[in-house]
Amino acid sequence: MQKVIYQDLGIIDYEEAWNLQRQLHQQLINKKLENRNLISSGANPLPQSHYMLFCEHPPVFTLGKSGSVDRLLLDEENLQAKGFTFFKINRGGDITYHGPGQLVGYPIFDLDCFFTDVHRYVRALEEAVIRLLADYGLTGMRIKEYTGVWLDANDRKPQRKICAIGVHLSRWVTMHGFALNVNTDLSHFDFIIPCGISDADKAVTSLAIELGEDIPLQEVKSALKSHFADVFGYKYA
Repeated sequence: MQKVIYQDLGIIDYEEAWNLQRQLHQQLINKKLENRNLISSGANPLPQSHYMLFCEHPPVFTLGKSGSVDRLLLDEENLQAKGFTFFKINRGGDITYHGPGQLVGYPIFDLDCFFTDVHRYVRALEEAVIRLLADYGLTGMRIKEYTGVWLDANDRKPQRKICAIGVHLSRWVTMHGFALNVNTDLSHFDFIIPCGISDADKAVTSLAIELGEDIPLQEVKSALKSHFADVFGYKYA
């Protein structure tokens, strides 16, 4: 069974977390290459390291490789005036928002130690969140055309996205991950076209909105941490 190192980074600037991700990502790649050399020389490989990083970010918009900057509805001056930062990054997906009250997770996994299937990996991320939502009596769902986790429409509300997912892989080592709206200020999504989705029958939501009260973030972290271990079949170091 693989072992994963869990780190709760608390509230951390996006750029600082991104630099940490890149550092750990390269660390895993280097160990993978070192192990290949050890195996080819007849030596035993070293145990691979994996990381699960949980954090919150100050208000920031990030734009993935397939996104368009036109989906950011603020110019540079207004971004700064409202206290937002903006980054173009190397994950898949379009534009999204991160901010206080949102649980952001960055799995840095060597998928050679789990399974080498990108679609299965994204479905596994979604599955862990769907199980977390079930803990709170909510039925999470997938929509074929979009990644992430949604809540279905009812007679009062449209389909609502509660968790965004965008990943990047190199040599089967993952980075970036998911953003789950827990107690997030959803008004900040008004400054973008979230994930490039402008459909009138789609919206964003949060655990707090759906349950009618703020949810302790530490409680969500603890439960979601366990669900990820169950879905991927690992334990924490």
